[in-house]
Amino acid sequence: MSSAASSSVSGAPAGAGGSGRAVWTVILCWTTVLLEGYDLVVLGAIIPTLLKTRHLGMTAGDATTVATLSLVGVAIGALLVGPLADRLGRRLLLIASVVEFSVFTLLVPLAGSVAVFATLRLAAGVGLGACMPVSLTMMAERLPAERRARAGTLTMTGYHTGAVITSLLALRMADDWRVLFYVLGAAGLAVAVVQWFRLPESAAFLRAREASGSSRVPFTELLRPACLRAGIGVWMASFMGLLLVYGLNTWLPKLMNDAGYPVPTAVTQLLVLNAGGVAGLVLGGFVADRRGIKPTTLGWFAGSAVLLACLGVRMRSDLLLDTVVFLTGMFVFSAQVLVYAYVTLFYPAAVRGTALGSASGIGRVGSLVGPSVTGALVTAGIGHPWGFWFFAAVAGCAVLAVLTLPGRPQGPGAEDGAGV
Repeated sequence: MSSAASSSVSGAPAGAGGSGRAVWTVILCWTTVLLEGYDLVVLGAIIPTLLKTRHLGMTAGDATTVATLSLVGVAIGALLVGPLADRLGRRLLLIASVVEFSVFTLLVPLAGSVAVFATLRLAAGVGLGACMPVSLTMMAERLPAERRARAGTLTMTGYHTGAVITSLLALRMADDWRVLFYVLGAAGLAVAVVQWFRLPESAAFLRAREASGSSRVPFTELLRPACLRAGIGVWMASFMGLLLVYGLNTWLPKLMNDAGYPVPTAVTQLLVLNAGGVAGLVLGGFVADRRGIKPTTLGWFAGSAVLLACLGVRMRSDLLLDTVVFLTGMFVFSAQVLVYAYVTLFYPAAVRGTALGSASGIGRVGSLVGPSVTGALVTAGIGHPWGFWFFAAVAGCAVLAVLTLPGRPQGPGAEDGAGV
């Protein structure tokens, strides 16, 4: 395919240099993931206000339903977008997903009933769930194979940045919660406009489509023997990883409080956990690119299991507690992202979007299971220590899943000779 043709398909100017395209891809994919991080926290931040003001007559049960449907929408979006991105292209699917998510987010404050509120959150979740897999795929395909792990971990720092932004805005606008949705929706539409003019199509996708002569990529490609072993291991590891991420983010303060720590200390640990997550993303990507993604992921999940088991023991020193929680966030959050990095390096470009979408979508089921199981343990009065021991066992299962993964990329379009 000529450079002119490639430029036409990608939507980038014909004279755009490779380095300039890479910069725009990094900026716009990172910003897209930031939007998802923002959305992750926004509902939790306003639920107390919605219940206090009895907005639309909302009850605690209604709030739980809304939160659950939001995550269901994200899972649906992640599962659907992969095959479409491999068939139609990364660029258009990402822009369409951002627009869909942004429009429904802007409509949320206008909902006239709890049912409409929940439906709009479900619809917004579908677009949002599609954003991360495509962003991670584009980032991975823009950077060399030897930097593939750092591509994923760098992108995911946007997730935590978005969560911090929402937390800060919520502190200032707790009563006027509608502004939080208007800011998110408007920001999403602004990002989509910039993506339309500046985001190039993935060159790896264009090469794969030209080589195959077809734009049809069925999901059944992932069930071929060459990919199935990796697929099962990735799906299990992703399920376990997101179970840990969402379970800890949802219940850590309560588990700490049940262990006997004062409420301020318990709440502070959530900040410490996520600070460790950012550090882990930077360190994990660097180590994985040097030592291999699979062995690093194994070590990260194993470290998570040990640290989570340690949190089941009451610690007398605040410094020791902060250190263990920080390290837990460092290992848990980046271990999950390294699973995605494995997918981007193992699978060829023709099915990479489908593979990453399936990993994210199935993993989202874990994001529903984690808070539910932990909540049941808390309700039963055994949140501490059994909540942490449950998490440790889950991390141990993730280690077993990663052990089953093949160690070399598969198929044409994969990076020959690059180890995972």
